[in-house]
Amino acid sequence: MKKRANPENDIQPESEKLEASEKETAPLYEMDLEPEGIPSEENAVEDEVLDITDSILPQLISEEELDQLQEELEEARKLADENLDGWQRARAEFANYKKRIEREREEERARITGDIVIQYLGVIDDLERALKERPEDHEMASWAEGIDLIYRKMRSILETEGVEVIPAEGEIFDPNYHEAISQEESDDHHEGEILDVIRQGYKIGDRVLRPALVRVAK
Repeated sequence: MKKRANPENDIQPESEKLEASEKETAPLYEMDLEPEGIPSEENAVEDEVLDITDSILPQLISEEELDQLQEELEEARKLADENLDGWQRARAEFANYKKRIEREREEERARITGDIVIQYLGVIDDLERALKERPEDHEMASWAEGIDLIYRKMRSILETEGVEVIPAEGEIFDPNYHEAISQEESDDHHEGEILDVIRQGYKIGDRVLRPALVRVAK
């Protein structure tokens, strides 16, 4: 007699059924769909786009149009170079303009200062003559010291403003800086050498405020 199977053995446990179901419905992303050596879909699309671009671009732009674009590019570069060169020239011209303005201001300031100083040179002359005849009387010594102090202060102010005494005594006569009032024979001096200074000359920079009055050997 054939033995009847046990119905309890034919019934699969519920937990095993659940595991089998989960394996059958596992997400696709957990499966390896891209075997090694096969390009991804994204790379394939990118390569296809490049191939299409390479094949279509020559059809979109003719050689004449390409030459025209190159000419326009060269013209644009040339214009950029010209603009750069013009900007550099304008910058250099502006720098030169600033220097010229500053130089003109300095010259104008020196001219105005010179015009003012000229009015006081007569006072300087009077003080120098007074000091040459300084009295030797002891009672007048303080008076002479006061005159000398005024003279030195005025000379200091002139020096601060750039006023210089023109070298004269012992120098060779120069008509640009000296004015001769006489020529005298002298065995002790060379011809053209200045013997004596009658009145000091002054200059400010290259400008002569007044020439020195001198006696010259001949």
